[in-house]
Amino acid sequence: MALTCFIRYEIEPFRKEDFRRYAQAWLHIIPRLGGRLLGYWLPHEGSSTEAWGLISFDSLAAYEAYRSRLKADPEARANFEFAARERFIRAEWRSFPEPVQAD
Repeated sequence: MALTCFIRYEIEPFRKEDFRRYAQAWLHIIPRLGGRLLGYWLPHEGSSTEAWGLISFDSLAAYEAYRSRLKADPEARANFEFAARERFIRAEWRSFPEPVQAD
């Protein structure tokens, strides 16, 4: 069963470039650690505070292994620390939607 992690961020509206830098770092960290990155999206029209990230995995076990590697990876930890220090992310939610398949 494929699994997609949908991450919704609430970001500071005048710190969009900080979030861009954060997201750009994930563009090479996530695939290196085993996630299939579908992408990151910044606000453009409409909301100025909502951003998204989508990452797919082959299974829940693959996601859990990825999370373990993520926590141990120095580059990933540095990116998390950058976000915590600069405080441009107000809130973050993860959900795991199920795709609708044709019958």
